[in-house]
Amino acid sequence: MSAGPPWPLAYTVSGDDCASPMPLGHTAPLAEAVRDLAELGYDGVEVQVREVGAQDAEALTRTVEAAGLEVLGVGTGPVAAQDRLTLTDPSPDVRRHALGRLLGAARLAGELGVPVTLGQTRGTFLPGLEDVQRVWAERAVRQLAEEAATHGGRLLLEPQSRTSTSLWHTPAEALAFIDSLDVPTGLVLDTHHLDAEGIDAVQAVAGHTDVTGCLQLAAASTRGPLTVGDPRLPALFTALRAGGFTGWLTLEHTQDGDSTRAAARSWTALADAAAVLS
Repeated sequence: MSAGPPWPLAYTVSGDDCASPMPLGHTAPLAEAVRDLAELGYDGVEVQVREVGAQDAEALTRTVEAAGLEVLGVGTGPVAAQDRLTLTDPSPDVRRHALGRLLGAARLAGELGVPVTLGQTRGTFLPGLEDVQRVWAERAVRQLAEEAATHGGRLLLEPQSRTSTSLWHTPAEALAFIDSLDVPTGLVLDTHHLDAEGIDAVQAVAGHTDVTGCLQLAAASTRGPLTVGDPRLPALFTALRAGGFTGWLTLEHTQDGDSTRAAARSWTALADAAAVLS
């Protein structure tokens, strides 16, 4: 088997606590998914979680390591996607439950020794409530970052398009917030969300490698599996290498009805791009 890129390569999977598989990750149950991904050559997984805590680390580690993989990051998308809990909801109870779920994910990530990521669970604004909702979100994310640091981890904030959330759409906006924090915090950069905001992904990666813990990849325009010959991949790898990137890569894209085939296509495309640079 040919070599993959020179950074740990993960695939998005859903934790056993999720109500259903996340649409941008492997559709099989976790134990089956990690076996499949190990056979394809992946190094690890980014696990999307819904309702977890530090007590879940042992079982998760056992399942993933049984396949010879490792957990590289903990994602929190299902908190919003499956339970509609966000940090900007007008209901105080909903906000409290959302933050409680995120704090649990941070404790799990700390126990595993990996970062916890935050995307759409920060929520969206309603007309007339924007200012107070921003305060709610900033206060909660500050607490989340502190919780992650307390447990030996780190929060990675993902700039997302305005169709997903109402705040922190660009790397510059996210950095302006995390620079105000008193604990180590970084970015997740996602090529799909960068494209949606009209931001050149290669330039964004080149300009923010030092604070980026994870780069999420999908095919341009389709958000599907990567394809061999994608001209952005060698350029992205060059930018990562020039910037001394020390994080990991995650495939987060649609599955086209067959996760094994989708994961294989993306792995082959990345290996091909890595070979071009070697």
